[in-house]
Amino acid sequence: MARELIKGNVAFAEAAIRAGLQAYFGYPITPQTEALEWMSHRMVELGRVFLQAESELAAINMVYGAACTGARVMTSSSSPGISLMLEGLSYIAATEVPMVLVDVMRGGPGLGNIGPAQSDYSQIVHGGGHGDYYPIVFAPASIQEVIDYTVLAFDIAEKYRSIVYILIDGSIGQMMEPAELPPMREIKTTVPDWATNGAKGRERRIHASLYMNPPDLEALNMRLLERWQTIQKEEVRYKEYFLDDAEYAVVGFGTAGRVALSAVRAARQEGIKVGLLRPISLSPYPADILEQISKQVKSILVVEMNAAQMLKDVLLYTKGRTPVEFYGRPGGIIPVQDEILSEIHRIVRNPGSIEGHPRDLWFKRVYQPTKGG
Repeated sequence: MARELIKGNVAFAEAAIRAGLQAYFGYPITPQTEALEWMSHRMVELGRVFLQAESELAAINMVYGAACTGARVMTSSSSPGISLMLEGLSYIAATEVPMVLVDVMRGGPGLGNIGPAQSDYSQIVHGGGHGDYYPIVFAPASIQEVIDYTVLAFDIAEKYRSIVYILIDGSIGQMMEPAELPPMREIKTTVPDWATNGAKGRERRIHASLYMNPPDLEALNMRLLERWQTIQKEEVRYKEYFLDDAEYAVVGFGTAGRVALSAVRAARQEGIKVGLLRPISLSPYPADILEQISKQVKSILVVEMNAAQMLKDVLLYTKGRTPVEFYGRPGGIIPVQDEILSEIHRIVRNPGSIEGHPRDLWFKRVYQPTKGG
């Protein structure tokens, strides 16, 4: 199909529809409200289910109920709205029903602002509500990737009976780029053998997240863990740039990774051998490639639009093999190319110059705005 200029929020909404979405439940919140608006007329004109709930709490529980029927369901929200959904997401994980959620992140904590941020990394990748489970998380960095990974998310959610997040920020949700939408899929007419679609002629199927007998709950947790081990082997995704001969490496996801690529290209033009790892699957994380990089380079720079949330994972997987430093812009501000390029220059001049463990000193690299700035 031909490429067209499309906004990020519309891109994931239309991609979900073309992937066979059967029901959408949501609540408006900036900066993802255009997705809700798009769904409100497209789903209705196609004879599918759209419902604007009275709150995020209601929306996620509607998703829960619809997911139990085996239908393709999703919701979308932004940071404070996601926080309200976490209890319901934990119930969904325990019930082992598939769903897709798009989080268009904004600045926090609290209500924060509507600026683009990566402030939800911890609550999405390592949170998601109480209990022991691991969601699958994809972090696209372009409109085309938003489309491609939204479509993929439904197939993977059903394959593993899991929650799949698409994690983007407000800049990706609001920006427009040329991209190609997929053809429209047929709505599926079959249901999985676990779905609660009416018990006529068969035994009842009961879905619940309550396991009063501890051994039963342990069995669920072990089943989820075994499934997660398969996901770790099969679903890791990332992009690497200029890493073959790199002496220094930058790690960044989403918009931060996209800006970092511009800085890396500029540094390459100056003759600096620096490369970029851009994780796309934040969960499961591309740990093996990061381990390999850490054995090769003199220093790693982590760039994020938050206060060093992914840094902890980079430190975990590099295991102290090479110095790891951080540059972040929290609060809804996007770092620019020159800022990251300046940090690359700094680590080239003084590789490993920070003494002590990086996790104790990362705050020294957080951008400090000037007075009145």
